[in-house]
Amino acid sequence: MAINILGIRHHGPGSARNVKAFLESVKPDIVLVEGPPEADGMLQWVGHRGLKPPVALLCYQPDDPQRSVFYPFADFSPEWQAILYARKQNIHVRFMDLPAGNQMLIEKEQREHKEQATEPTSDHISLEAQTFEELQVNKNPISYLSDAAGFADDEKWWEHTFEYRLDNHEVFDAVAEAMQALRESIPQKNKKLELLREAFMRRSIRQAEKEMFHTIAVICGAWHVPALQNKVSQKDDNELLKGLPKVKTECTWIPWTFNRLSFYSGYGAGINSPGWYNHVWQHPHDDGTLWMAHVAQLFRKQQMDTSVAHIIEAVRLAESLASLRGLPKAGLEELNEATLSVLCNGESILLKLVHDELIVGHEIGEVPAEIPKPPLQLDIEKLQKKLRLPATADFKDYTLDLRKDTDLERSVFLRRLTLLGIQWGRQQYVTGKGTFKEQWRLQWDPGYSVEIIERGNLGNTVSEAATNSVLNQANEATDLKIISDLLEKSIPAELPDAIEVLIYRLNNLAAASADVIELMQIVPGLITVARYGNVRKTDSAVVLSIIGSVITRICISLPNACVAIDDDAAQQLLGLFYKLNDGINLLNEADTTAGWHQTLGIIAVNKNTSPVIGGYSTRLLNDGKLLTGDELMQHFGYAMSAATAPVISAAWLEGFLKGSGTLLLLDEGLWQVIDNWVAGLSDDTFIQVLPLMRRTFANFSDPERRKLGEKVRTGGSGAQQHTTAITNFDTERAKQGLPVIMELLGLTTKKS
Repeated sequence: MAINILGIRHHGPGSARNVKAFLESVKPDIVLVEGPPEADGMLQWVGHRGLKPPVALLCYQPDDPQRSVFYPFADFSPEWQAILYARKQNIHVRFMDLPAGNQMLIEKEQREHKEQATEPTSDHISLEAQTFEELQVNKNPISYLSDAAGFADDEKWWEHTFEYRLDNHEVFDAVAEAMQALRESIPQKNKKLELLREAFMRRSIRQAEKEMFHTIAVICGAWHVPALQNKVSQKDDNELLKGLPKVKTECTWIPWTFNRLSFYSGYGAGINSPGWYNHVWQHPHDDGTLWMAHVAQLFRKQQMDTSVAHIIEAVRLAESLASLRGLPKAGLEELNEATLSVLCNGESILLKLVHDELIVGHEIGEVPAEIPKPPLQLDIEKLQKKLRLPATADFKDYTLDLRKDTDLERSVFLRRLTLLGIQWGRQQYVTGKGTFKEQWRLQWDPGYSVEIIERGNLGNTVSEAATNSVLNQANEATDLKIISDLLEKSIPAELPDAIEVLIYRLNNLAAASADVIELMQIVPGLITVARYGNVRKTDSAVVLSIIGSVITRICISLPNACVAIDDDAAQQLLGLFYKLNDGINLLNEADTTAGWHQTLGIIAVNKNTSPVIGGYSTRLLNDGKLLTGDELMQHFGYAMSAATAPVISAAWLEGFLKGSGTLLLLDEGLWQVIDNWVAGLSDDTFIQVLPLMRRTFANFSDPERRKLGEKVRTGGSGAQQHTTAITNFDTERAKQGLPVIMELLGLTTKKS
């Protein structure tokens, strides 16, 4: 009976190649792999044509899916190659690590214990000693070997020693010897979880021996090799593992991405360059030439001139750097430096492109449809396929035309996922004012799999789950704004059951609300829903009736709400006025508009109204052509008269000019009133109102401010000069060009 313990680096292409070669030569009758035993039932899928790495085993608690752990695999993962070998040879293969159900609870206890740890000592000397000791214990053990070899980076040392190495003769013996020396020599922290895991691995090996397997291959992280080789009594291991807490877990395969391979995973390991490692796995004999060819191809796609000479020089430079550093071959660091110097001309931003596209890459795995999955996940995958929205590791933009049935269904699907809290698609800003156009950016994250499982209790389909999610939020909400926002999101998501409940809740809350500010906050969103509801073929009649009743209550309560408020409250109310007025103009209902204008008139003439609100109300009446000419000048003159405090006049003027300074450029009467008012201010009063005036004019556009400055410089004579120019206009000469212009515009008929 032979037990072969192979120490590897998780996701190491050289380790994967060595494991594969070793298994093919030894031909074991069972393979034990570091991983959760609960997932043994999922190993049957390895080798299936629909299961394409990178993929991950997801182990989660059914009653709390957020408590989960991922075990990712790539083609170049040693564990994957070991499992794949066993499946192809039709021999036994098992996971042998401590069950994930135990590990989750132990890690939870450790986190809670760490949070309850006592405060560090205040003694300065003791703190320094404690910090140094912690640094020694927490230091990566491999770094001791890399330091001895003269490497500043332990990852680089491991890569050149094991991953890039083609001669695997006795490599696993060397790894075991090195790890044994490290465990005997360096200080170690008593890690409970690590001791339990190694005890369980030894138990799994003993179980394989009891089952009379003759040649056992054990694939585990290099650090664990000495612990599995050393003789520890079965009694001690059983005592250590006795009474461990455990929770129920379930497992499934999910697609993974190269980018996510760098995350902390179930192995507690990650890599920064999965795309490069995949290249090393597929092309172990490449001296850098093929890699540089890929870099050149990438640059050419970006319309960058890259010649064969560039590639040759870059490869030679990388080889020279490796030789100067005493390395057997050029690694990623040398190739990157050569790329930066020769192909990028020293521009590091171009190297960022290489990092994203090649060093990391955008590979995403595939999982067979037959693998058991929650119903909600199956429905999402079915809709993704039907609507041609594939899950991709890189982002992809979609422009949707809601007049097309497929694009409308895509929009509904993405909005329902958003209501479920799955942010696969994020809506982008779209130029133009068309209401039939939406822009979405989609990028799949494997972590969404956990969120889908967690939302599975809401329903078996996306529609059902989204509806229940909205209803749950609506039942818990007591804020009118939350209900309004949910309604605004549910209508384009086409959730009729949820919409009916939300409208009922909104109507009741709005009827009971005496807060005019709260009512003003919800109206613009509701108006948008009602105005553009026909784009999505929805009935907005019920929403319109709610809007009408809410605006009526606003018009009744608003005049009193504008009285006796401070400057901050007035500014907040001013913003609500602006949005509400735009919404009412968009709604374009005659009765609603008339009621709103009547309310503005009451606010504008009330002497106790906040001045900035009074000024803005006057401006809105002027915009609606309800207050013009002498009547407007009467309001303006009263607000800017000497009998009114300058601070109040400045605030009123700020409200009146909100959003545009064009009025002052076009209306000479208003300009003259303001000019006379400013000229009549004393020096002390002018300094007092100057901040308010600056705030008013700061909101104008740059061209408006420039023209206003020119008008002040010329003493307001710009209009007179313009009139003079018009007076001297040569009418007879202009008439001579009219026939030509009419003919160019096609407004005259040529004579035959």
